[in-house]
Amino acid sequence: MTQRVDLATVMDRLAIDEVVSGYAVAVDDGDWEGYRALFTPAGRADYSSAGGMEGPAGEVADWLAETMKLFPVRQHLIVNRLIRLEDVGGSPGDSAEVRADFLNPMRLAGSEFDGTVTAPNFVAAGRYTFALARTYEGWRLTGVTVHEKWRHISA
Repeated sequence: MTQRVDLATVMDRLAIDEVVSGYAVAVDDGDWEGYRALFTPAGRADYSSAGGMEGPAGEVADWLAETMKLFPVRQHLIVNRLIRLEDVGGSPGDSAEVRADFLNPMRLAGSEFDGTVTAPNFVAAGRYTFALARTYEGWRLTGVTVHEKWRHISA
């Protein structure tokens, strides 16, 4: 592998990592336009393992915008990222897959919620599968699948 290919691979990995981090920030901040911008026009998201919907990213963003009103405080932690770049004869290709674990503590909204209590009373965890494609605008998501493994709800 040449230095040029090595550098391209490093740059791709950094760009892909930024998309995955951008995903978490968009969901946590309720930035649904930012969420949509992370996907290709045909991009899809699947939250069915967590009791949610599956469909085009724009429709899923609308659904998330309503659903996340139940959780005014949320924080995605996406860790153990395993990035697999398409290999085209020893050079990076135009597609990638990321498997990454997540821990997502959230605070349920309630009549007593005044914005000062931040202790989570709902925690979900599992693994994401992100599918990405290189586009003229950079790396974009073609698909996100949530594989929820467990959740905990406390009073």
